[in-house]
Amino acid sequence: MNRRKFIKNTAAYGAVLSVPFPYSNTLFAANLSSDLTEFSASDLSVIIRTKKASCLEVMQAYLNRIHRYNPVYNAIVSMVDDDDLLSQAQQADQALARNEYWGWMHGMPHAVKDLAPVAGLPYTSGSPMFAKRIAEEDSDFVAKIRGQGAIFIGKTNTPEFGLGSQCYNPVFGTTGSACNPALTSGGSSGGAACGLGTHMLPVADGGDMMGSLRNPGAYNNVIGFRPSTNVVMDEGDAKNRLLWTSGPMGRNTRDTIKLLQTIALNSDFDDLNPLSLDKIKIGWLGNLKNYLAMEPGILELCEVSLADLAKAGAKVESMHPNFNMSDLWQSWTTLRHYRRLNMLNYYEDPATRNMLKPELIWEIEQGLSFDDKDVERANIIRTNWYAELDRMFGEYDFLVLPTAQVFPFPKEIYWPKQINGREMDTYHRWMEVVILGSLGGIPVVNVPVGFDAQGRPMGMQVMGKFEDDKKVLELALAYEQITNHLGKRPELIAVDD
Repeated sequence: MNRRKFIKNTAAYGAVLSVPFPYSNTLFAANLSSDLTEFSASDLSVIIRTKKASCLEVMQAYLNRIHRYNPVYNAIVSMVDDDDLLSQAQQADQALARNEYWGWMHGMPHAVKDLAPVAGLPYTSGSPMFAKRIAEEDSDFVAKIRGQGAIFIGKTNTPEFGLGSQCYNPVFGTTGSACNPALTSGGSSGGAACGLGTHMLPVADGGDMMGSLRNPGAYNNVIGFRPSTNVVMDEGDAKNRLLWTSGPMGRNTRDTIKLLQTIALNSDFDDLNPLSLDKIKIGWLGNLKNYLAMEPGILELCEVSLADLAKAGAKVESMHPNFNMSDLWQSWTTLRHYRRLNMLNYYEDPATRNMLKPELIWEIEQGLSFDDKDVERANIIRTNWYAELDRMFGEYDFLVLPTAQVFPFPKEIYWPKQINGREMDTYHRWMEVVILGSLGGIPVVNVPVGFDAQGRPMGMQVMGKFEDDKKVLELALAYEQITNHLGKRPELIAVDD
């Protein structure tokens, strides 16, 4: 179905909610007459379940929005044909008519980050080597989302193999920020975060090794949550923590929790409530006593939000880890680059090596330069970092620092070469701020802190003790109550503008 025909067919669906709805959620109440794409995922779920709007109407509303904005923002790729999606939505309505309810995502559109397979959909990983690959089966977490009734409309864009916090690849191009499509959406879950920020998706999944849920969350003014590494991933434990994990993103914390409940190994995230702020103590790490280069304005935005937390009763103190942060960087890069040797076959094959991005080739070559003793030293440093985190969390309930060291930058730039006059010596050094949480394997949520004078968004990372995921999310719920950053949405640019 072409776009002109689609818009004509959907023009009659501008006011589908004429019946008062018995929920008191503030966002919901403010949007009773709005486009269906304006509702949170949690509210949309109830709307569908109670048949205040049909799955077909929901799908039509989202496709209309995607056709209008996605050509500008490039968040969703490998889109399924409209007719197929509308047919699937009709089937979801027919199931409801038979009193068959598939789950909280019944009939809701969903797009999976293009690093995970979805049966029957393209699975490119942003690489020209796999531009034609079609997935034969769902990954474990995708199967869980499907089991809750979601309709997969396509994939969300990602950097090649998820490398880098800038969402570009030679297969689909670059994804812009929901706040300004001329700027980067961050990465690697950039398409997911932009899809949320532009309201082209109700909720989104992603993954996080080096800030890939957090950085895009900040750059698109949405929530990104990196769980403890044993919450979603079925490998590793408290002593042997993975470097990466899948996780949820949402327009708000409630939606993020709903998706986490779906993909977690144990759905033990029911009935989370905002934390009482007058009983918590927060350690503010700032820029780690100038160890981290920061673009001017970032610390100030974070400190204003921390002041809001303090006014609400939280105790906030500046602090610094008893740790050599350069050792942490050495440990991180050794373990990260050594892990790249799982792609050595692509590097050694002349037919595929030329198809790899330079940064991946560099990481593989770095990995080849390490030996078992280097990895052993890196793991000793990491174990010592676990102990230091435990010490700090014995004194503070949460540790906080900025989500990124620079504001979103022009999307034509692959990565910042310098920050505030300080040169970046690697393609990922500019995101060093996220490795404290990544190397610890601990729960970290990005919460928004507002915008600078140019309208560029920023966030801060709230870190909790390993396996204290509920507590971190409950703080995010409380933070959302005392701030209004998530409610500030940009004026979107349409394809016809």
